[in-house]
Amino acid sequence: MAAASKSAGNDAVRVIFLGPPGAGKGTQAVRLAAYLGVPKISTGEMLRTAIAKDTPLGREAGPLIDKGNLVPDPLLVALIAERTAESDCKSGFVLDGFPRTLPQAAGLEQMPGGDPRGFLVFDFEVPRDELMRRLSGRRWCPKCQATYHIANQPPRRPGICDVCSSMLVQRDDDMEAVVERRLAEYDRRTLPLIEYYGARTRLIRIDGYRSPDVVFQDLLSAVEVSA
Repeated sequence: MAAASKSAGNDAVRVIFLGPPGAGKGTQAVRLAAYLGVPKISTGEMLRTAIAKDTPLGREAGPLIDKGNLVPDPLLVALIAERTAESDCKSGFVLDGFPRTLPQAAGLEQMPGGDPRGFLVFDFEVPRDELMRRLSGRRWCPKCQATYHIANQPPRRPGICDVCSSMLVQRDDDMEAVVERRLAEYDRRTLPLIEYYGARTRLIRIDGYRSPDVVFQDLLSAVEVSA
């Protein structure tokens, strides 16, 4: 395995989070990016923003997402290349949700500063039954966007948003049958990235089946060792 290092010629900290849906990557990405003082870059958030703002990318990606189709790799690679070229990424960034496929990883490698040896890669591991519980238990308020979990973070009144008193809903993506398909898709498309990055840089396996605070301390320890 290649030794971990800073990106060639600078002190930028570039981080990739790998792991299945429900592994807690998004929560930890927000915390780590804030700790490091760098942007958290999420393709999902960027796509939702592009669709809401009706940008050219949003108009191209929106119909695909509405039909349940995947956004093509070249489109996502272009999106990330544009975002990471912005000035706030000079000191580094945390990638959440990208890359998800080998072609996306290859596209990242072709970007300025995209050498895998300049990245710290975390692989979040959580038992499959726990992933199902986490994802299928999510609830969402369509009016104010507040999120809950029926076991981990329930509303004060069952099915009612604490913030605006609207009825909570379960997103289609969080229904059990859809969750099973999402996890199977992860196994098919994203799991090969573990071997890809394991052969190119320092890949650190993180036990995500613990409290968020304990997981975060593991991340900080790994970042400090790589500094």
